[in-house]
Amino acid sequence: MVAVNTSGSQTATISTEHTLATVTGALVLVLAVDCAALVAGDVVELRVYGKARSADTERLLHRGTYGPSPLAAPLVMSVPIVSPHHFKATLKQTAGTGRAFPWAIYEV
Repeated sequence: MVAVNTSGSQTATISTEHTLATVTGALVLVLAVDCAALVAGDVVELRVYGKARSADTERLLHRGTYGPSPLAAPLVMSVPIVSPHHFKATLKQTAGTGRAFPWAIYEV
């Protein structure tokens, strides 16, 4: 069964990495971000961080870069990520004008 774990909207400040959510617990999660607001020249990076063990250092495990052209398929989703104890999703707009991005983290 698929469920929404958490959701919201993030207005980007250029070059700032915004934390969307940090989820703890044994889950399989997918980050979904609506990038329909992107226009020519905008670039956004979506990142997911995790840990190998609960006491380990947080590490980047998935990153996608979108833009500088509007996307043909603007609803972007990460691959399903197994998270036994730590999942952090971030958004960083690196170029253009700061946009608002609706987002959700799904449990699958």
